[in-house]
Amino acid sequence: MKLSKIKTDKSYSKLICDYAQHVELKLWQGNSKDEIDCLQIVRTLSLYTKQSTMLKNKLHGESILGNLCEAVLKSLKRSLKHIQKEIKSLEDKLLILVKQRHQDLLIRLKSIPGIGPKTGIMLIVLTGGFDRFSSASELFSYAGLTPVIRKSGTSSKGRPRISKIGNQKLRNLLFMCSFNACKYNKACREIHERIAAKGKSKKLVLIAVCNKLLKQAFAIAKSGLTYDDSYRSVLVRN
Repeated sequence: MKLSKIKTDKSYSKLICDYAQHVELKLWQGNSKDEIDCLQIVRTLSLYTKQSTMLKNKLHGESILGNLCEAVLKSLKRSLKHIQKEIKSLEDKLLILVKQRHQDLLIRLKSIPGIGPKTGIMLIVLTGGFDRFSSASELFSYAGLTPVIRKSGTSSKGRPRISKIGNQKLRNLLFMCSFNACKYNKACREIHERIAAKGKSKKLVLIAVCNKLLKQAFAIAKSGLTYDDSYRSVLVRN
């Protein structure tokens, strides 16, 4: 902010005022109670999933070593069973909350090849039902999938990459979905084949598939239509 060397409440207030005068700002809207509950459930599910994986790895590792203490074995199994029960309970609660406001959207998102029930739920929760985005480019920026180009003159040219300044959980979710989308989603498969034919890296190809999949989800959410492979105009419209 203008590289000011003075850092006081008064100087910062002037900078904020100047910023507000020159930049058109949108009025901030907080999350509803249901949205907050959904986000808390998603974060807790992420924690429980990591704990479940840790316990499974512990059981597997100890079984390979052999001579596992019976008390330890029973304790690990009880803990794993309890966590899996909690995961199931929270997943059921999350589904109920999402269906209360976005049941139709969830059905339409699941019609996209490569997006299953759990992915559809996560997309709705992490994007707030797509209500806060007016264009696909805004959604790409939120997911951190927009390209970053570093170039200066003719000698300095950095390797293009994605910004990663955004929702990491959404980005990881799309990346995992991209593998199935390459197989079953015609538009994603075509872009995968086209970019791969140019000799691009596998990671770059999958990022392009993530963008295509997210654009399809955004189009479905805003158009009110279900996925139709023959109706390409819905899939490419911002």
